[in-house]
Amino acid sequence: MFFGREDVIDRFNALLRKRVASLVTCRGRRRIGKSTLVEVFAKRAGCRFIKIEGRRPAKGLSNADELASFAKQLADQTSAEATPPANWPDAFRRLDSQIGGRGWTVVLLDEVSWMAYYDKSFASDLKIAWDNLFKKHDRLVLVVCGSVSSWIRDNIIDNGAFLGRRSLDVIVKELPLCDCVKFWGKTASRIDEREIIDVLSVTGGVPRYLEEIDPALSAAENIRRLCFLPNSILRTDFDEMFNDVITQEPDFSAKVLRCLADGAKTGAEISKDLCLEKGGRVSAALGRLEEAGFVSSDASVNPETGKPAREVRYRLRDNYARFYVKYIEPAKKMIDSGAFEITGLDALEGIESVMGLAFENLVVNSCRELIPLLNLKGSLITSAAPYRRGGTSSPRGRKGCQIDLLVQTRRTVCVVEIKRRREIDREVIREVDEKVRAIARPPGVSARAALVYSGHLSPVVAADGYFDAIVPFRKLLGL
Repeated sequence: MFFGREDVIDRFNALLRKRVASLVTCRGRRRIGKSTLVEVFAKRAGCRFIKIEGRRPAKGLSNADELASFAKQLADQTSAEATPPANWPDAFRRLDSQIGGRGWTVVLLDEVSWMAYYDKSFASDLKIAWDNLFKKHDRLVLVVCGSVSSWIRDNIIDNGAFLGRRSLDVIVKELPLCDCVKFWGKTASRIDEREIIDVLSVTGGVPRYLEEIDPALSAAENIRRLCFLPNSILRTDFDEMFNDVITQEPDFSAKVLRCLADGAKTGAEISKDLCLEKGGRVSAALGRLEEAGFVSSDASVNPETGKPAREVRYRLRDNYARFYVKYIEPAKKMIDSGAFEITGLDALEGIESVMGLAFENLVVNSCRELIPLLNLKGSLITSAAPYRRGGTSSPRGRKGCQIDLLVQTRRTVCVVEIKRRREIDREVIREVDEKVRAIARPPGVSARAALVYSGHLSPVVAADGYFDAIVPFRKLLGL
């Protein structure tokens, strides 16, 4: 069940048109499909494929166990001997001896941070092996891949020793919405979009979670089976995934993440929630969460000045993480005992607010697919992010302004309202017009308004002519 990723595969294919070896880094959250992506690329291109995965660190294991696992996996796929090498230079020499021949070879070193866990010289040994062994093969693509994006950044991307050696850095993100829908197969066109939205509001565009969908079942039943049964995938995955990916201060980082479950906040607001002084600890945790793909920093441009907004706001972009924190984590004991019963999503307290945030996430995370639908063709986009401006307390002071998505070009600001309601009436025009009027634009800059919605849109809204673009969510789903 491999869908989409064609743009990334095209970038990989471009490496095969070179006449030298390529070193690639590949990053992304767990379950996002990094390994599968590399394997599919190799298979479609007719390349020989060798995959060696790091062994998960555990009490009682050592570097010798990692080396033995490396040798065993290599021997299973090649003619190499299976005896454990003495060290990583020996392991890399053994791998090098199996590369060659007329065709292309793709080597995937997967979960590389686990591979390197017990030996701090691993990255240095890999660099030496690349310079003296691997790069001499003119038909080799070596992919260093892992879920701990911070390790790859610290040890390879930002490591001066690898400067000028990487050909490509791939960050694998959630699937576009139109590819998510493909997991429903031929039934997608017959299913009400709200059911698809409900599932995506819990799973996000994570392929591993979407693979577990049963298209024959309702959204509520799919969510019950995925989240609220003992040992179900979304009941158990968070702790394992989070602790694998966030290796520094995982407990504190989880507290920071929980602060964002009810909406975006600044670092100062998070520090206040945690009763901490504003400082580097929260900033470091936010950096780790962003690097891991859980959080986005929405540093929009101030439309009034054309300069970056003073405060960066952090948004929990991972819908599964939000749903887990809000509904699965508090009920873990009940779920594990088999006593948790859910008759439908409506039974969950505050679900409309949570699903509203999740819906906004789906749209904002799909900004790349949305922008062509906003009638801004031919304009260079200078900023596209949620925007918030605080108000002043004086009687004549200006009101605050919160915009779901503000898309800006040199000559236009486009206020995008994101609505998920059963009935959307003329009131939405008044709401958006207040936001448009609240922005003091520089001379020569026009204001436009757009609506992205799911639900029944009153014909009056479309007939009024106020919105420059009206985008039903079905378009983003490709339905």
